[in-house]
Amino acid sequence: MSRLSYTNRLKFVLAASGTHGDVNPYLGVAIELKARGHNVTVATCASYRAKVEAEGVRFHAVRPDLADLMKSPETAARGNDLQSGTEYILKELVLPKSRETYDDLLEACEGADLFITHQVLFPSPLVAERLKIPWISVILSPGIFLSAYDPPLLPPIAWFHGLRKLGPAPHRLLRVWIDRVTRKWMLPIDELRREVRLPPSTKNPVRDGMLSPFGTLGWFSPVLGEPQPDWPANTQVTGFVFFDKTAPAASDSALREFLDAGAAPVVFTLGTSAVTVARDFYRTSLEAVRKSGLRAVLLTGADPRNQIPPEELGDSVFAAEYASYSDLFPRAAAVVHSGGIGTIAQTLRAGVPSIVVPHSADQPDNAQRLARTGAGLTIRSRDYTATRAAAMLDEILKDPRYAVRAREIGARIRGEDGLTKACDALERHARSNESWSDRP
Repeated sequence: MSRLSYTNRLKFVLAASGTHGDVNPYLGVAIELKARGHNVTVATCASYRAKVEAEGVRFHAVRPDLADLMKSPETAARGNDLQSGTEYILKELVLPKSRETYDDLLEACEGADLFITHQVLFPSPLVAERLKIPWISVILSPGIFLSAYDPPLLPPIAWFHGLRKLGPAPHRLLRVWIDRVTRKWMLPIDELRREVRLPPSTKNPVRDGMLSPFGTLGWFSPVLGEPQPDWPANTQVTGFVFFDKTAPAASDSALREFLDAGAAPVVFTLGTSAVTVARDFYRTSLEAVRKSGLRAVLLTGADPRNQIPPEELGDSVFAAEYASYSDLFPRAAAVVHSGGIGTIAQTLRAGVPSIVVPHSADQPDNAQRLARTGAGLTIRSRDYTATRAAAMLDEILKDPRYAVRAREIGARIRGEDGLTKACDALERHARSNESWSDRP
């Protein structure tokens, strides 16, 4: 792996919050920056302390601990609601803790040469402003840019997505509407500005306020979202950043034996968010593979409600709480998943087709983007029945175009080397000598 030939040590603080799919790319970048000789801190939910410290990276806890909060079935159900989940998470879980988030990040960023932020940590720009340190915003999913030229599918108004064929004009109006609605949600950030004696800002913290004037990095592949005319001018798309290392599980050797014993299976997984509201997804999936005569791996998470007794699985189905996607997906015939951006990245890198059953947030938009590549299909969660799933599996496995397209995209993504590009970009930004006073 190529490395820049600098000798001076820099201090980077990478801040993230949310699921493993949110935090993993930041940890992957942190590990590489540390390997390049830098001083690196990952500031994130307390739930990830052991994971971060196991990699020899300095950890700093940031409130609220969204990962812990989403373990509650009731909280998870509300947070994964397609219509109101995002609003609930921001207004009820994130924004009421803005002062705590600010204080935690302020402590973590003392003396930093560069602060790398996450889109739901709204006090981050205030911390950078208070400490007068440069900061870089990171976007993990292309739909977050809300481009009028490549508009996202927004679950509460999914019908509006059909207007994309009319050009950018309707979605410019949509951006204005979204800005007005979400600006009201962000009043706690305005109050925090007053509380910490920072001047008022006209920016909407959930829109232009979360995009740094120093630069933005898109840690996703252009396969899913090419840069658009209305993206910030100083945006660089690096490609996906991968990290999914896990501690060895007792089931790992048994899973390898299962994979070696027969044809490539279909993998069913709901990541770390939707798995908490799986309902009958796994039993429906089991019935679908029974209909299709396929082998399968079910990654059910730790929730006892998702577990299926071994006697019901039979010899053709293997169930485990979790397995490393980077190890498992290349050995799959296809993957059925909820469309988290990290899971989509892993399926595309593995070069296997997928069926996406989106549950919340950016997952419907991610699903549409994947389907447009020709490497997969998508179905609404409420329409996911054993009969429909079996029919879609039959289509995606028997029509060679899906597999061919998935392999083409896999080769492209494996050649992007998003980790190196992301770290090179961060080093350039940290060494640019650009001061806070140079920015508007």
